[in-house]
Amino acid sequence: MSPTPLQASFAQERLWFLDQLEPGTAAYNLVRAFRVTGPLNVEAMASAFKSVVQRHESLRTVFENVDGSARQIVLSSAKVEMPVLNLTDLPEGERRPEALRIASEQGKKPFDLTTGPLLRTLLLKLDHDQHILVLAMHHIITDGWSISILFRELTQYYEAFIQGKPPELKELPVQYAEFAHWQREFLAGEVLAKQVAYWKQKLANAPTILDLATDHPRPKGHNWQGATEELILDHQVLVALKEFAQAEGATLFMVSLAVFDALLWRYTGQNSILVGTPTAGRSQIEIENLVGFFVNTLVFRADFDPNITFRELVRQVRACALDAYSHQDVPFEKLVEELVPQRSMNTSPLFQVMFTFQNIPKQIFEILGLEMEELEFETGIAKFDLSVEAFEDDRFHCRFEYNTDLFDKATVLRQMTHFRNLILAGLKNPDEPIARISLMDAGELDQTVSDWNNTGADHSKQLRIQSSFEEQAARNPDAIALIYQDQEFTYGTVNEKANQLAHYLNKRGVKSGSLVGVSLERSPELTIALLGVLKTGASYVPLDHSYPVERLASMLEDTEAGCVVSVSGLRDRLPKDVRDLILLDDEKELLGKESVANLVAKTSTAKSERAYVLYTSGSSGRPKGVEGTHRGAMNRMEWMWERYPYQEGEVCCQKTNV
Repeated sequence: MSPTPLQASFAQERLWFLDQLEPGTAAYNLVRAFRVTGPLNVEAMASAFKSVVQRHESLRTVFENVDGSARQIVLSSAKVEMPVLNLTDLPEGERRPEALRIASEQGKKPFDLTTGPLLRTLLLKLDHDQHILVLAMHHIITDGWSISILFRELTQYYEAFIQGKPPELKELPVQYAEFAHWQREFLAGEVLAKQVAYWKQKLANAPTILDLATDHPRPKGHNWQGATEELILDHQVLVALKEFAQAEGATLFMVSLAVFDALLWRYTGQNSILVGTPTAGRSQIEIENLVGFFVNTLVFRADFDPNITFRELVRQVRACALDAYSHQDVPFEKLVEELVPQRSMNTSPLFQVMFTFQNIPKQIFEILGLEMEELEFETGIAKFDLSVEAFEDDRFHCRFEYNTDLFDKATVLRQMTHFRNLILAGLKNPDEPIARISLMDAGELDQTVSDWNNTGADHSKQLRIQSSFEEQAARNPDAIALIYQDQEFTYGTVNEKANQLAHYLNKRGVKSGSLVGVSLERSPELTIALLGVLKTGASYVPLDHSYPVERLASMLEDTEAGCVVSVSGLRDRLPKDVRDLILLDDEKELLGKESVANLVAKTSTAKSERAYVLYTSGSSGRPKGVEGTHRGAMNRMEWMWERYPYQEGEVCCQKTNV
């Protein structure tokens, strides 16, 4: 076939566009590993692969940019080798883990969409009759259903080569490029407009960002790092789920998706939840056995109110699913184009979580004495924030794939427990409001209560506020402590001025345990005054000069404050009968004669632990003084420094409303 540029399908065009944005990403790689048991003919297996590639044009397709759009180029042949890596030199117990590690690494290697090939194979030899066959492909040429087709045909070609006869495979009626052309022609004009109109109406006013709490801030871009954990429910639960689904005229997929929706609602509280789910996209019989990228993504919406029950939610999901399947032809890419014109690089459009019910059985093939069985392993890739893949055998399996940039393993394990608890509670009483179902079991609840109440901390220093400031001043005396308008004050300067005030107050009779009123504008003098009072072992009482004089007089009478620190400009706003008024500006010369050394205050009294007294608003009666302690303040500071550690040069803005 001549390498003429051909139109790409809608799905291919989207993946091509994403590859243009992030060249070399492995996010859309699909990787599978098969254990091959028996006397494998490596040459016949390699030939079988080449034959499958030659049979399906999609497997020898590359892509080029034509006027800003993706175009398929179908090559006449593709060089697909199957190298063999011998692991028999490793100890027997290490061979399989190493093989699966290599399989994972194969899946993370990027593909070049312009040169191809867009698939690669690797055969790992574990023993003379044990191999692991690894296949990695870019999603732009395949999907999960296609991989099943590929391996089914691989076995037929392999047997044909071994037996020396042609394979019994019918000629393909169409190739993928023909499907892409048909799709472009069919999904246009009125047909596309009707489909898009349905989805616009269906998704109207639904939040396209799921407010799911994460363990870590969302990075600015994707790196697609992921991990997987699996929840397995026993046969009895599977039977109960099927019976409930049947009674509601639903499927196991619908019931399990309803549970996932309920979980997300309980976590986010959002009234509408959007979840993506894949559909095979093979409605035409001609493409049933064709390898290619046919899978489409549907967006399922679930709406919640505080009283919705599990049964009501299942019925809602069932109706949504049936409606969505009747409008499944519109490509997800067109929905994104129509509904999310402005997209973010660090979130998936329309939804960030996926739910898949896997109805493709685990692949097991028998080939002339060989047995091929698909293996599960960690790919290390996550396309979405969180994905759940459910499937059944004799039990009910739910695999939680998560972005490790966002979630810790412990969080996902807790999510799985909550998912299980919702299933069991929903089956037990489907008419109970979902909001009343306890996500936690007894063990988690007890542990959580214990953890939340374990707030003890070992504060070995038990510093006073002023002592902590003195330590900082000793470490970095020239560092800037205060900036006021165009003035800068170092820690050393502030500490020395506070020391001079402390010595002066001490001479005026202020001692450990005393109460001292402070009435100053917000200024460096206010900081110096508060530190100076604390350095004497006394406690300060803030006196807001905007308060009525009568209230200030009441506060001074209640505290029996020995003196008040202020400035001459505020003298007229204070009560006339202040016992000892110290005006910082008028007494500046006297203060300047005091020692700049730290004052060693006596702290023998219990009152020395008190740092300040704040008065309530008095809205419920007479204002009351509330004591604040050094220990409480330092406990708060130490928690903040531990929770939000500062780096040198960083500044924190802290505002308190009283």
